[in-house]
Amino acid sequence: MAKKEDKPGFLDKLRYKYRLSVYRDETYEEVLNFRLSRLNVFTIGGTLSILLIILVVMIVAYTPVRNFIPGYPDEHTIQNIYENSRRVDSLIEELDKRDRYFDNIKAIISGKQPNNYDNVQDTSKRYTEITFERSSEDSAIRQKFEENSEFDLSLMEPKGSIRSISQMHFFPPVKGLITNKFNSGQDHYGLDIVSAANEVVKTTLDGTVTMATWTLDTGWIIEVQHLNNLISIYKHNSELLKRVGDYVKAGEPVAIIGNSGELTSGPHLHFELWYNGAPLNPEDYISF
Repeated sequence: MAKKEDKPGFLDKLRYKYRLSVYRDETYEEVLNFRLSRLNVFTIGGTLSILLIILVVMIVAYTPVRNFIPGYPDEHTIQNIYENSRRVDSLIEELDKRDRYFDNIKAIISGKQPNNYDNVQDTSKRYTEITFERSSEDSAIRQKFEENSEFDLSLMEPKGSIRSISQMHFFPPVKGLITNKFNSGQDHYGLDIVSAANEVVKTTLDGTVTMATWTLDTGWIIEVQHLNNLISIYKHNSELLKRVGDYVKAGEPVAIIGNSGELTSGPHLHFELWYNGAPLNPEDYISF
C-alpha cells in the first residue's frame, strides 16, 4: 500500500525538473544549460504555436501574399466578376426583349392581338389638367431643405451678379445626333441625343447635384440645380459619377451615357432644361 501511495501522479510528473545541457564535442565544455519541466515545455511550445498562427493569418489577410493562395481571387478577378455580372444582367434583359418581340410576331402571324408590354397609363387626362396641393408636412420639408446651406445656391455667386438666361454660356452635355426633339405638346420635355458608347455626360452649368438616383422609367438619373432657378436633368445613364450635395463646374463629368430604364429604346441621353418650373427647349441655348 505504501508503494502505491508513493507513486507520483500525472501532475507531479509535469512539475519534475529536468536539466538540458549542451557540451562542446572537442573539449566537453558546457556551453548552454537549461533547467525545465514538462509543464514549461508545453507552455512555451503552445505559446509559440499560437503566435505563429496569428502571424501567418495576419500576413495572409493584410499583405499581397494572399494572392498566391490557390482559389483566392485578386482585385482584377473581383472586378471581372462584377463586370461579368452586369453584362449577364444586360444580356438577360436583351433576351427578354427579343422573346417578347418574337412572341408578338407569332401573335400577328396567327391573327391574334399582340401583347402590349409598355406601362399602362391613363391617357384620358393630360398632366396640365392635374392639380396638386401642398400639405403642411411638405411645406415644412421644403423649408428645411432650402435652409440647408449645402443646397443654398445663393452662396455660390454674389448678389447683383445674376445674369439673364440669354447671357449664360451653356456647355453641351454630349456631342451627338439628336434623334427626338423637344415637344411639349407630346409631353417630351427634352432632347434625346445619341452619342458614342461610354461617352461621358457633362453638366451644362455650374451647380449642385440635388438628385442622383434610379427610377424604373428613366433608369439612372442625375439632376443639377443652377443659379437663376435653372435645373438640368440627365436620364438613362449607365453610371452616375456624382452624389447628392456635390458641387460641379460646367463641363465636369457627372455620368456615363447608357440605356437604363424602361422608357428607352437604345443607348442615348435624355437631356432636359427647366426654368422657374417650366421646360425649355435646350436647342434654343445650346449648340449640339
